[in-house]
Amino acid sequence: MNLLTIRSYILVAFFLLCAAIPVAAEGVSVEIAKKITDTLKASRPDLNFGNVEKTQIQGLYLIRVNTAQFLYVGETGEYVIEGEMYHVRPGGLVPVVAQHITEMRKNKMDVVSLDDVITFPSLTGKTKAILYVFTDVNCHFCRKFHNETLPDLSTRGVEVRYLAFPRAGIGSDSYKKMTSAWCASDKKQALAALKNRETIPENTCNENPIADQYDLGQEIGITGTPTMFLGDGTLLMGYRPAKELLAVMGVE
Repeated sequence: MNLLTIRSYILVAFFLLCAAIPVAAEGVSVEIAKKITDTLKASRPDLNFGNVEKTQIQGLYLIRVNTAQFLYVGETGEYVIEGEMYHVRPGGLVPVVAQHITEMRKNKMDVVSLDDVITFPSLTGKTKAILYVFTDVNCHFCRKFHNETLPDLSTRGVEVRYLAFPRAGIGSDSYKKMTSAWCASDKKQALAALKNRETIPENTCNENPIADQYDLGQEIGITGTPTMFLGDGTLLMGYRPAKELLAVMGVE
C-alpha cells in the first residue's frame, strides 16, 4: 500500500469524525487562534507560528509554521496533523496547502502599491500579462533576466514589475544600491544602470520600500533571485528565458 493511499484513508476517517461540511471563508475567532497558538508555543517554543485560518473541514484549522510550512490543527491545538490534504477536483487531486500558498501569495501581491514597484511596461500598447519579479542588482541571473529576457517580454505585451530582494539583507551593498535606484528621480533608468554594472549616485529617501519588500519576500517564501510571480500567485524560481515565460503565461 503506497503512502498516498495510507494518507487518504487517514484523512477520510478524520473527515467522518469531524462531520465535514463546507465552512464559510470568514476569520477565525481571536479566542480560538490564541488557544491554538498558545498550546503549540508551549510545546515547541523554538518554532515561529503565524496566522491561523479555517479549512473547508469544520473544526480543522491551518497554521503557518516558520513562514512557509503548515500544520493542520484542531481548535484546542492539542492534536496536529503533519502532511498533505488533497482537494478532489476534476482531473485529479490538488494539494490543499499548495492552493492555500498560491492564494496567499496572490493576495499579498495584489496589495503591493504600484508606486512602490519599478515598472517596465508592455511596448505593444496593450498589456497581455503582468509579471512580478523580485530582484537583486548584484545577482548575475537577475542581470541576465533584465538584459536578455525583459526586452522580449516587453515587445510581446508583458508588463514587468520589479520588487527589491537584497539577498544579503538589510544594510548590505545591494540594499544600498537598490535604495538609491528606488529613490532616484528616474527609477527605471537607475535600475537599468545598476543591471549593467554601472554606478549611480547614492540616494536615500525616507519612504523607500526596500525593507518592506524584503520582508514581504521572506514572508511568501522567497529564498533567492530572480523569483517571479504570475497574476494568479504562481511562483517561478530562478532564471527563465522569455520563450518559456511566455508559454507559462499563455502569451502568444
